[in-house]
Amino acid sequence: METPRNMRPAGSPATARLQCRHKGGEGGPTLVVVGGLHGNEPAGLVAARQVVADLEKAETGFRGEIVVLAGNLRALERSVRYQHRDLNRVWTPERIRELRETGAIAGGNPEDLEQRELLEAIDAILAGIQGEAYFLDLHTSSAEGCPFLTVGDTLRNRRFAMNFPLPLILGLEEQLEGSLLEYLNNRGMITLGVEAGQHDAPTSVDHFMAAVWLGMVSAGMLQAHELPALDRYRKLLAAAASGMPRVVEVRYRFAITPADDFRMQPGYANFHHVRKGELLARDRAGDIRAILAGMVLLPLYQGQGDDGFFLATEFRPFWLKVSGALRRLRTASLLPLFPGVRRHPDREGVLIVDTRVARWFPLQIFRLVGYRKLRRRGKLLLVSRRKFDLRAPVRYSA
Repeated sequence: METPRNMRPAGSPATARLQCRHKGGEGGPTLVVVGGLHGNEPAGLVAARQVVADLEKAETGFRGEIVVLAGNLRALERSVRYQHRDLNRVWTPERIRELRETGAIAGGNPEDLEQRELLEAIDAILAGIQGEAYFLDLHTSSAEGCPFLTVGDTLRNRRFAMNFPLPLILGLEEQLEGSLLEYLNNRGMITLGVEAGQHDAPTSVDHFMAAVWLGMVSAGMLQAHELPALDRYRKLLAAAASGMPRVVEVRYRFAITPADDFRMQPGYANFHHVRKGELLARDRAGDIRAILAGMVLLPLYQGQGDDGFFLATEFRPFWLKVSGALRRLRTASLLPLFPGVRRHPDREGVLIVDTRVARWFPLQIFRLVGYRKLRRRGKLLLVSRRKFDLRAPVRYSA
């Protein structure tokens, strides 16, 4: 029997991993949308389901396929960020390898089951892809503020992101370990995180819907003239981000644990400007002050979470152009020629920097050519870049 072109899963939306999908003409791109990766952020799923429902009724020359997946189903049922472990911090190579080899994680918890099921769903989608593959990760936050995009720093991601009239945040995903965006980016997908606003704000659903429609047009799944509301969606997002910088760069993350008793000072929203030394929060150790002048991102005003806040500064568009030119010229291959810099013997795309020798080598050079993830190991600095900066993979291997 022929598989229906437009499929919806049985069961209620709250309990279905596959929320909905729509398949159009052959040979087009694939767009995978995940909402509810955190269980207290259901707005993305509400919006994505509505977009697909509207798409099914529209008469367009839609090419490719859009697939909407639910993230943490069990946490969504309980309206909590997660039950035992943040599902957006577990997509490391080691955990994926263990899941594939054993089908479980030692000392398993509800998020292990969620991850295995979500990984199986993603594997099944990517196994049949022939064209370009895109991924949208839909999130909301506990703080107020305008919507924005989180961009894993590859040129392919940047080109896609620049089609959205929202601020681009560089370096946020590189501050985190085990995000789903990074994992899928390293499998070759073009990835973009969309932060639409506060959890319960009705405008968050509107922002998500606009972003998904724009994503389909930007990916070439729809032609602009086929979407009469395209201009309205662009204006909606542009108005929400009015007065915000076009690109900012995350410079600092304040990590927390439940034992810290972290409490953010009231009144902070995304892109709130702060002075160096300004009191931002308190924990068991005392006052927490801004280590630099800039903007606050994702200040935590909820019980669960590993990130107290981030600090960012504006990244001028001029440097985006410089960075793009340097990468197209493949200047990153020259970095190991500098004193104190060498390739990691076992890990592709990782450089080891001896800070005693290369202490005058500016870190901004590494960032410009894509080495944004920095991890210190004593006197050594490990810097890494994302895969597939310029070209898509031959296939989206597991």
